[in-house]
Amino acid sequence: MTVWFVTRHRGAADWAARRGVKVDRFVEHLDVSRVQPGDTVIGTLPVHLAAEVCRRGARYLHLSVDLPPPARGRELSAQELEAFGARLERFVVRRADPGDGA
Repeated sequence: MTVWFVTRHRGAADWAARRGVKVDRFVEHLDVSRVQPGDTVIGTLPVHLAAEVCRRGARYLHLSVDLPPPARGRELSAQELEAFGARLERFVVRRADPGDGA
């Protein structure tokens, strides 16, 4: 079982290391075809990719951060992520069937 961390940001990787998050592979872009049942994927994935991760039998942990507007759109350090309450939250995402009222 592989733990993937999907990020382009050094601060996020540093934050994970400080928190003791065990990561096997840091990747900038996830090739979901490589995700196996039992794997864990950490990141801020678009919903369609998070759904595919879950469909494949892997866990999805979202890196949630409550950013104030001035902090958006720039690189954040591990200290800033901590200050903004960064946390890993598990989500189970699935694509709705067309008949589900979507």
